[in-house]
Amino acid sequence: MPGITLIVNPAAGHGRARAVAAQVTAALSAAGARWQVCESASLQHAAQLAGDAAVAGNVVVAVGGDGLAGALAGAVSRHGAAYGIVPAGRGNDLARMLAIPADPAQAAVLLTSGSSRQVDLIGVSVPGQAEAVVAGSVYAGVPSVAGEIANGTRLVRGSAVYTLAALRAVAAWKPPTFAVRGSDNSHEFAGYAVVVANSAYFGAGMKVAPSARIDDGQLDLILMRHAPKLTFLRCLTKINDGSHVTLREVSVQRDTDVTLTLDRPMPVAADGETLPFAAPLPARTPLRIRVLPAALTVLAPAVP
Repeated sequence: MPGITLIVNPAAGHGRARAVAAQVTAALSAAGARWQVCESASLQHAAQLAGDAAVAGNVVVAVGGDGLAGALAGAVSRHGAAYGIVPAGRGNDLARMLAIPADPAQAAVLLTSGSSRQVDLIGVSVPGQAEAVVAGSVYAGVPSVAGEIANGTRLVRGSAVYTLAALRAVAAWKPPTFAVRGSDNSHEFAGYAVVVANSAYFGAGMKVAPSARIDDGQLDLILMRHAPKLTFLRCLTKINDGSHVTLREVSVQRDTDVTLTLDRPMPVAADGETLPFAAPLPARTPLRIRVLPAALTVLAPAVP
């Protein structure tokens, strides 16, 4: 059995990740597994730790939230190693999509006896910069602005912070013009958001792309066009169960490779974190988003 390297974000879940890691290591020891724990100082440091562990032939495990899970997925995929997730953040949307249990001991069982799945990832790039690899979704507009608000909020804990941040973002919203050009679709519109999704969930369980599948070689494009703010607030009330896609202002497309541009600078985020080269994305700078089919081997429950 290969060794297991747990990479822990000590800040995840307001410090909960360390306690979660202790429960996981106890379960791994009971199962006779070899393990080590590495704490990360930043996402960049975490990706470096993951790369080193993957090269050494270890299973790499993210113990934290979606930012860490997405960053490590990209790092591990470059080396073809096996990957696991123990959810310990505020959102945990990638773990939710993969049906990984929230209970640390149950999640630890998957690391020693879980099934292997091949899942897709997303490549994101701007001209002149190396491509970033993320896992769940890439998004611009209200969700990316709200994400920056949520990440800067310390007084509110748990998933409620995402709803409050979205309300603050909508209150001050002035619609930009989004241009989305793909191999099968081209759209230009003023509105609230573009989400390019590999996973159905973002924002701590919001079912933003209800038809998205993480292993189908496709990306789901969720386009939220301009409407009165009350209409968008109605969208927020429906997004938890995915019924927002029935609204006239929301459309769903599918593609494998798209380019997004905006008519004003705006942050673009992925997996709960603003992309470093899009903080903000300069006006009219093309952002390429493409699916990377079967890029990652993940330890997760078998697909029903």
